[in-house]
Amino acid sequence: MIRRLLLILTLGSLAAIIMVNLDPVTTKLHRLILLSALIGIWLGPLILLWKKKPARIALCVIAAIAIIPFLLPGRTIDPQELRQDYLKRMISYQGTPYHWGGENSRGIDCSGLPRKALREALFSNGIRHLNGGSLRLFLKHWWNDASAKALAEGHLDFANPTGHSGTIATMDYSGLTPGDLIVTENRRHILAYVGNDQWIQADPSAGKVTIENGRTSPNGWFAVPVTSHCWSVLTDTDS
Repeated sequence: MIRRLLLILTLGSLAAIIMVNLDPVTTKLHRLILLSALIGIWLGPLILLWKKKPARIALCVIAAIAIIPFLLPGRTIDPQELRQDYLKRMISYQGTPYHWGGENSRGIDCSGLPRKALREALFSNGIRHLNGGSLRLFLKHWWNDASAKALAEGHLDFANPTGHSGTIATMDYSGLTPGDLIVTENRRHILAYVGNDQWIQADPSAGKVTIENGRTSPNGWFAVPVTSHCWSVLTDTDS
């Protein structure tokens, strides 16, 4: 009976992981389900195979490999390297369908686009440089979702204002750095600068992620009042 329950736990956890990953929407509930499912898919086999020493050791090693990188000491993060990786990853989502609350390649929304790209860059940085600080910051950004409004208001110090305002069509770009964020004054939409007068956004009107020239495009988002912000990790070199 116990073995049957453990098997159901393992299979149920696997099904939960698949379902969560198929859903473009990402919420704290989705994250909690994913964490619980990952624990279940590891714990079930561990208990079932506890008497088999090689299997028990293998499962414990797998858990250690997954956890230890996040416990490594923090190293200084090169903000320029991180920014370049973040930009590359954000641009790679061009053409992805717009989906409110989405945060993956099946659908993504305006704030999900820069958040997802930054998290991917932080995780990659942590693995490449064995930087526990990058990986812990990745987890912080992953667990603590932030809307355009929250980012503009400095939620958890994720982003800082840079002092630009006006409209994208008319504002001075000279002080902007590729990767900087622009949030509309009503706090409902967010775009990111990619350089050379180009802007990337998950545009609900276009129904996808687009890159357009902020000076010449007739896109309505370029004519509304905005404020500028920058991810704090891209200016703070401490891990």
